Amino acid sequence: VKHPPPDLPEMPPCSFNPEEYKDMSKERMMEIRRQNCNPMTMKVTYYKKPVYIHQGHMQWLWDVDGRRYLDLFAGVATVSVGHCHPWKEHKNIWDQLWHTTNIYVYSPLHEYTEKLAATLPDPLKVIYLTNSGSEANDLAMLMARLHTGNFDVITLRGSYHGGSPHTMGLTSNAAYKYPVASGLGCHNTMCPDVFAGPWGGSNCRDSPIQTIRDCSCPQGSCTANDKYIGQLNEVFATSVPSRIAAFFAEPIMGVGGAVQYPKNFLKDTYKLVRERGGVCIADEVQTGFGRTGSHFWGFQGHDVIPDMVTMAKGIANGFPMGAVVTTPEVAASFAKGVHFNTFGGNPVACAIASSVLDEDGTQQISHNVGTYLLTELAKMRDKYEIIGDVRGKGLQIGVEMVKDKASRKPLPPAAMSEIFEDTKDMGVLIGKGGVYGQTFRIKPPMCITRDDADFFLAVFNQALHNYMEDHH
Repeated sequence: VKHPPPDLPEMPPCSFNPEEYKDMSKERMMEIRRQNCNPMTMKVTYYKKPVYIHQGHMQWLWDVDGRRYLDLFAGVATVSVGHCHPWKEHKNIWDQLWHTTNIYVYSPLHEYTEKLAATLPDPLKVIYLTNSGSEANDLAMLMARLHTGNFDVITLRGSYHGGSPHTMGLTSNAAYKYPVASGLGCHNTMCPDVFAGPWGGSNCRDSPIQTIRDCSCPQGSCTANDKYIGQLNEVFATSVPSRIAAFFAEPIMGVGGAVQYPKNFLKDTYKLVRERGGVCIADEVQTGFGRTGSHFWGFQGHDVIPDMVTMAKGIANGFPMGAVVTTPEVAASFAKGVHFNTFGGNPVACAIASSVLDEDGTQQISHNVGTYLLTELAKMRDKYEIIGDVRGKGLQIGVEMVKDKASRKPLPPAAMSEIFEDTKDMGVLIGKGGVYGQTFRIKPPMCITRDDADFFLAVFNQALHNYMEDHH
């Protein structure tokens, strides 16, 4: 035994009893995975010792051996309100209508789109339903180009906006790129990362927790913001024509590692983009539906109104669905051709997504439990030299790991994996992100409790203690 059994608190109780697993053996599953799955699937299997998932209920997952895990990654920020949520409202859809298309009129589609539109400010009221975030961003890029008559699109370095041939151009992370022509007309500007970037201070971001960097800015100004906007102006001067199609950004980065920008960065960027004929697109695939706690949509925390909002993941609690919401003006430009999506607006997807919008209290849970987690994780940052930054809002949280606080250089992958695996072995599932895989991502279903948070904090602290004991 590498470490003696840690003195951890008991995992919080759960009254749900999973079914006994009686299906395929673990050995057979891995054999099929090796033979029939694409090689990348094998590459991204998260753990050295894989987790063989059998069943889920709310914030809990069980493996095929009956072991319970606290799920703080939610299928990559996708299970928004809990695994296999025990809703009653949409159950009858399974007996009524599995599929039709929006060439017909059916109530689940129209009930849902009316509810969704009501969550967004004017003039964001025209909705296109898709099946994924990549598809939504792909469609938004097409609409932006048609509406503006321009072609070039700008994103942030280190961002992720999808893996389709077009959205691969929006994505600015080598791990998700292939050596083929993709994303023609896509450019990126420096990510305004106030922790790891060249500029940042102790009062830059809209978060309960600020960076450990010093700040000498006069009150009411932000040198870091000015510098990062200067980098964007360099892109305008050197890399794109005088007129552009669009700017894409997540309100808080997802795959990029929960990076937060200076408070006025998006507002200043939107102004500059619109001066050049472009539209501004908020990618809410991970930040939407109350996850940031303070607002239902992440862009609202930046005091901006985008021209388009894309969403997926938590939109239907894990059921495949996505959407683009835009203005009547942009939609009119798109009506020059026929747009059709076979599965977009599927009645089952709409019924589940409608139940997500009806769920009470998730945004408040995100705010309360998320703020508590951030505050306690910041105490760990002060305790451990290898935690460089704790950031985020609500239940969109990142913990950036470093070799040391002075250099801010990323903790190597092997070290990240060791802590990651240890956390899993003690019963908690979290994620990883960042350009160098250096950030732990905490994005649980928005039904977790403070007791769950305390259990995770004890486990994570033990995993960090184990690593430090072995290597320092």
